[in-house]
Amino acid sequence: IPLLRRALAMSKRPLLLIGSPWTAPAWMKSNGDVRGKGTLKGKAGDKNHKAWANYFIKFLDEYAKRNVTFWAVTAQNEPLAGLLTPPQAPTIAFTAAQQRDFIARDLGPALARSPHRTRLLMLDDQRIHLPHWAKVVLGNATAARYVAGLAVHWYLDAIVPPGCSLEATHKLFPDHFLLYTEACTGFFTFR
Repeated sequence: IPLLRRALAMSKRPLLLIGSPWTAPAWMKSNGDVRGKGTLKGKAGDKNHKAWANYFIKFLDEYAKRNVTFWAVTAQNEPLAGLLTPPQAPTIAFTAAQQRDFIARDLGPALARSPHRTRLLMLDDQRIHLPHWAKVVLGNATAARYVAGLAVHWYLDAIVPPGCSLEATHKLFPDHFLLYTEACTGFFTFR
């Protein structure tokens, strides 16, 4: 928080902050651990999913008490990596259908009821998953009304041309923006 405050104070223009979760608490996860492969226990609409959605609101509440507001949150950082992740990485696995249902039944309504004007971003994973992921989530009118845009990572961009992923998704859902939210170089050891 002190670093965010310093950055906000030093910036000549407003900074738009995005929050993106890695994992829920162990008691909410199917594997009983914050690390490794695991999903939220149960199904969208149940007590675990509602509790996880409320964690987002409490996160926003606590930062707001310290004069730090978030422009957006993502529903989950790299939800499909949760199926492939090394055992020590903190994550939650979501399929597109699970993320759609969590957004439609839990996270979207929780954000809408909250005092925060924080936008909700979906996917927050590789563009290789587009446009399929967008069709599943944004093809549902309830989920789509809560989602402002799609968060995309760039690590596998060389595999899928932008026309097949980003452009195709934009044509299908022009009212939802596409935003790269994570990128770095040097993550492949052979490069």
